Order: sequence, then structure tokens, then C-alpha cells
Amino acid sequence: MAVISVTKDNFKTEVLDTAIPVLVDFWAPWCGPCQMLGPVIEQISREMPEIKVCKINIDEEDELALQHHVMSVPTLMVFKGGKKTGTSVGALSKSELVELIQKS
Repeated sequence: MAVISVTKDNFKTEVLDTAIPVLVDFWAPWCGPCQMLGPVIEQISREMPEIKVCKINIDEEDELALQHHVMSVPTLMVFKGGKKTGTSVGALSKSELVELIQKS
């Protein structure tokens, strides 16, 4: 499944109203660790079709970042049934990211 760009206009539909688990990557184009994590996020989206993967650019969607208390990037959140079930701040390896998704 392709990575979906999320805005305040489609956050509810793409993240909260989704039946399957959703991984949300809060990122910024100027963030080095975010750039390193990008290919891992893409790989997860291809290899784990049972989840939805979304990215939120905090420079363009500062309201969403504030609403979800994102203080630094990358911040990764897992949502299930419209509720946040897991959070991690900082770049993760692929195995750490898979673990976050599975345990959340």
C-alpha cells in the first residue's frame, strides 16, 4: 500500500476512521533523521499491507503537530480504532519500527 500524505482535512478519514492499524510519521523536509527514516517507512508500507502508512509534514500541518503534542521529529504514532496506541520519537531501525507497530 502506498504512503498517504495526511492533512488536517483528511486526518479523520485516513487515520481515525480507518478499520486497520495506521502508522503515522510526523516529519519535516529539513530533518536529517526524517530523511533517513523515509525509505524505511516506504518499505514498511510495501511489506505490511495489513496496516495503513501515513506521513504528516509538520511544516505544512502545524495544527496537527500541536494537536498531537509533537515536540520533535521524527515522531511516529500508531492508531488503532481511532485511538493512539503507541508513540516513538526519533529514527528507528526497520525491526524497531515493526516492533512498535506490532506491540501497539
